[in-house]
Amino acid sequence: MKRILVAAFFLAGFGFAFSQEKQEEDKDLKTWYHKDFSTTKVYGVNTENAYKFFESKGLKPKSVVVGVIDSGVEVDHPGLVKNLWKNVNEVPDNGKDDDGNGYVDDVYGWNFIGGKNGDVGVDNTEVARVVRQYKPFFEGDNAVENKENQTKMSSEFDMYLKAKEIFTKKSTEAQQQFQFYSGFQKEIPGIVATLNGKTLTKENLASIKPTTQVEYRNLAILSNVAQDPAAQGKTPAEVQTFLEKEIKEALEYFEPQATKQYDLNYDTRSIVGDNYNDINEKYYGNNHYEGPDAKHGTHVSGIIAGLPQGGETQYGVAYKVAKIMTVRAVPDGDERDKDIANAVRYAVDNGAKVINMSFGKPVSPGKEKVWEAFKYAQEKGVVLVHAAGNDNEDLELNDNFPTNFKSQKDEKPFINNMITVGASTNDSEALKASFSNFNKKMVDVFAPGDKIYSTVTDGKYEYLQGTSMASPVVAGAAAVLMAYMPNLTPAQVIQSLKNSVNKSTANDFGKYSEASGVIDVYKAAQYAYTHFNTIKTVKPAVKTKKVVKKK
Repeated sequence: MKRILVAAFFLAGFGFAFSQEKQEEDKDLKTWYHKDFSTTKVYGVNTENAYKFFESKGLKPKSVVVGVIDSGVEVDHPGLVKNLWKNVNEVPDNGKDDDGNGYVDDVYGWNFIGGKNGDVGVDNTEVARVVRQYKPFFEGDNAVENKENQTKMSSEFDMYLKAKEIFTKKSTEAQQQFQFYSGFQKEIPGIVATLNGKTLTKENLASIKPTTQVEYRNLAILSNVAQDPAAQGKTPAEVQTFLEKEIKEALEYFEPQATKQYDLNYDTRSIVGDNYNDINEKYYGNNHYEGPDAKHGTHVSGIIAGLPQGGETQYGVAYKVAKIMTVRAVPDGDERDKDIANAVRYAVDNGAKVINMSFGKPVSPGKEKVWEAFKYAQEKGVVLVHAAGNDNEDLELNDNFPTNFKSQKDEKPFINNMITVGASTNDSEALKASFSNFNKKMVDVFAPGDKIYSTVTDGKYEYLQGTSMASPVVAGAAAVLMAYMPNLTPAQVIQSLKNSVNKSTANDFGKYSEASGVIDVYKAAQYAYTHFNTIKTVKPAVKTKKVVKKK
């Protein structure tokens, strides 16, 4: 799964990302993605005005179930617990399939990457699985058989060559990044010692006179750290804590890639206990909704349906109307097509009207099965929302599965119920997030996906960034429209969102998506009501005083 979860500093020199500590002090930043562009000139999605518009028309909302296919969800998070879907036909923890849907004790959803012996945490990337599966056929010991297989299995061979190229590049990068951060971690005490006991200020740094190459390097690093407002004026001990925390996050991100995700001998599927080669198999998994690491899925869920609680002001786009159904199918690595197809069908069959998919990968051996599930969702009137991906790539040149185009050369998608989302920022002059994938045909809209504050595990909140965060903004918007106008078709929901964006011409932003803008839920509500409303509304009667004539 491609996602941005860490402050990936040092990737360009020694620059630091906007710090979590500074962000937590900024209450306005926590909810920036809800802002009204017309009054603030910040490209938020105008959440509250959408609710006010529907309420002004006398419309009453119905709850909308949003399926979150992801890494898992912390179902007892205080900011989510009141907005969770609950299977009322299932008796919790009685070991029986009370509702007869094939899944035992699926009260809050289901986990397709777990079994009776535990849950999958880290898994391979898809390119690693493809290389492992097909290398014996195409690059085995018998050159003659290799050539015959390459001819007989031409489509598989093409996929293998693509996967091998990506595998070679990405596995090397993962090793390099892991080694770099591991080495840097050991250097932190020496870097801090360069301060000579002084606090981190520009003046103190200017007074340091390095005499060795190492001291020059350490001073350069500290100078960059000092640019972060959260680090300015800190003691050496505090600077060390700051650096150790950032490096720890980086190692947590790169270590699984370097040691497991690209390891051809690493395979966790036996944990699940299914017949993996039977892509039509449906009934496997467990009801461990959270899994080993539900941070990503919990964050996504909060963006859709988080509720303010305690001293927290965070709330999701559909916080008044959505109920989250958790469907765990995405490991720390790449999701498997069999699991995604089953996750989509599970969500559809159990009442989801919107499904969020914040994941993606460059190859998809079982894409036909996933596409079957997408067609099934279309037939049942379910909106699919997919993150465009975080590689800053043109999707017409680089695949990010699952897609709604059977080929990048196709003029139109093969289904009409899926919307693909790029990530925007709160900077109107740099509106496209630097990491976001793009394409005028294959990305439909953009939505806020940078510096997004939402729920994470252990009852906490954090800022994360990625198209993974932009997708649930749109999923929440779709849920709002369908809650107040339940007769809307998925195509009408998508049309309403695309035809009501706030556009921008800054830095060629218009060329990055079909709609050429960032969604606005209020304007989408107006559009949907104007073009598709079939519900007769009755305005409250105005009470008048009875006039009594005097005799």
